[in-house]
Amino acid sequence: MGSRVGVASYSARMRRSAHRVRIALRKSGVDYFRGEGSDWVAFAGLLLTIPAITVGTLANPVWCAPAALVLPIVAGGLLLRPASLLALYAAAAGALIVESVVLGPYTQGPARVTPGTVLVVAACGLFGLLIAQFRARVGVPWRRGGTMLFDLRERIRAQSALPRLPKGWHREMALRPAGGQSFSGDFVVAARTNGGRTLEVLLTDVSGKGMDAGSRALLLSGAFGGLLGSLPPHGFLPAANGYLLRQDWDEGFATSIHLVLDLESGDYELLSAGHLPALQLHAGTGRWEEKSGEGPLLGVYDGAEFHPVKGSLRPGDVLMLFTDGLVEAADRDIAEGIDRLTGEADRYVASGFEGAAWHLIEACAKDVNDDRALLLISRQA
Repeated sequence: MGSRVGVASYSARMRRSAHRVRIALRKSGVDYFRGEGSDWVAFAGLLLTIPAITVGTLANPVWCAPAALVLPIVAGGLLLRPASLLALYAAAAGALIVESVVLGPYTQGPARVTPGTVLVVAACGLFGLLIAQFRARVGVPWRRGGTMLFDLRERIRAQSALPRLPKGWHREMALRPAGGQSFSGDFVVAARTNGGRTLEVLLTDVSGKGMDAGSRALLLSGAFGGLLGSLPPHGFLPAANGYLLRQDWDEGFATSIHLVLDLESGDYELLSAGHLPALQLHAGTGRWEEKSGEGPLLGVYDGAEFHPVKGSLRPGDVLMLFTDGLVEAADRDIAEGIDRLTGEADRYVASGFEGAAWHLIEACAKDVNDDRALLLISRQA
């Protein structure tokens, strides 16, 4: 009886021990792929591949060449921390020495360790070490780096989403970063305030373009989005200007245009900080009119004043806000670009400008190496 109890107790202990080992391995693997744990699992796995490759090379150097040692080295550059990577390199160097001694001098035949093999392995090791040091300095493992960039891009898009408008209004927006990149120096923040009666929209063009301006645009879009609707409309641009000045960036200026639109009456105010004028299509005459407030660039000097211009959107009218990448080019001035934009926009009057924003960027600035943004707000007839 006591023997059976002892066997059962031993089996239970073994099951508990195996369960703890499985839990520990699973937690270590999850932490590793989340970038929060030790890299010993990857290090042990890559370290074991080196003797396996060495044995394969010694057995058949034609099919398993000595240069195959670059495989764990490249993988180590992506997976390991610099200290672990150096230990892996030491093991790879030892494997090359063993292969060179056993296979003999490279002058005695092919499939041996040649100076070129050593140089290739060393070069891959150098690049892998540089990548590992960069990851260690940034603090973001390669497994999460792409996910983080994707998340940042989606956050920018979410912040740029326009709120729904009441019946009788249409709005749409298109953003196109420079060079086909995912990050842009142009951004939009918008909110409905005053109990939903007022639409406030801010279109901003940060200095620079593409990835260079994307990080600053992300910071500013979050800050401006928090300010929008929290301050009186006339107090927004002065507050944004002060915020930008406090950043003390080397290239820290930006242009902005702030629209405050009453969705019941159609009356609006435009406040500008060094931005291009907006364009309003008057349905009664079919003519485009430039509407621009007065004010300096954001982030240039303290105490700047911004004076609004007023207008009204009647049924059938359209208001168009855009950045300079849409109308400015090296071979033409801005006035010519605006004329071309309005000429292309006239084609969409009959359709009510449904889907026009994206097509206007395609027609006017498809291959321009600059960030482009276009916002359309129309009051339906």
